[in-house]
Amino acid sequence: MFEILQKTRFNDYTVHMVLKAPMIAEKAKAGQFVILRTDKFAERIPLTIFNADSAKGTIEIIYQKVGVATYKLDKKSEGDFIEDVLGPLGKPSKLEGYKKVALVSGGVGIAAAYPMAKVLYKNGCKTDVILGFRNKEFIILEDAMKSISNSIEIVTDDGSNGKKALVTDMLKDKLEGGERYDAVLSVGSIPMMKAVCDITKIYKIKSIVSMTAIMIDGTGMCGGCRLKVGGKTKFACVDGPEFYGYEVDFYEAIIRNRMFKIQEDRAREKYCNLYKGVKL
Repeated sequence: MFEILQKTRFNDYTVHMVLKAPMIAEKAKAGQFVILRTDKFAERIPLTIFNADSAKGTIEIIYQKVGVATYKLDKKSEGDFIEDVLGPLGKPSKLEGYKKVALVSGGVGIAAAYPMAKVLYKNGCKTDVILGFRNKEFIILEDAMKSISNSIEIVTDDGSNGKKALVTDMLKDKLEGGERYDAVLSVGSIPMMKAVCDITKIYKIKSIVSMTAIMIDGTGMCGGCRLKVGGKTKFACVDGPEFYGYEVDFYEAIIRNRMFKIQEDRAREKYCNLYKGVKL
């Protein structure tokens, strides 16, 4: 059992939690994640380790309410316990040797982008951060990201923060303006990361993507998170989650991630109908 030490709500849908997990905190590195199960009957879900403090024995996660598992998690409060937290899983990010990078992220993907930016900043790498959100209400961790980056651009889909654009628009502007990077790292939706790779390929810049996939056990046994990378089958949980963007078969990944959308939507509606007042 893992105690919830702190719960902070960024907005109606996005929440930050601090969990007591000393063994995970001791070994966790940027890019890794945990598989979490709220109770013994709950679905297993992967969540990025946003931050880890080995001295305090804590890890931090950020989740967005999108399915039954995260709705169940959101019913937990400070002092409550989570049934299972397995990790750290996945390969740590390879961030050594870079002198200048662009870090592109969207929505809750910032939970994975933040620890990467933190390591890059510590290594003395010049980092330009580009973040995209649905609207200004969904913007999170702006000050935290500013403190560990050389420049930061935040855009929204509806322009409610004064900057209506896509993250790819901002990246393209930088590259067309003469900026060059050792690599562009992107974390977020699969279509967004594909669009980033389409741009970086034109400029022949290395592109690293962090692949989100359907996961169950997180150890490579179930095969649910399989991807085609370089024409070969890879597993996001043990071979990733980060891969060279040009080698990823994004079309297959998009189709696989949408396989259970109808079932997910029905399950969420059924759950919310059981608990009147729960926002969809």
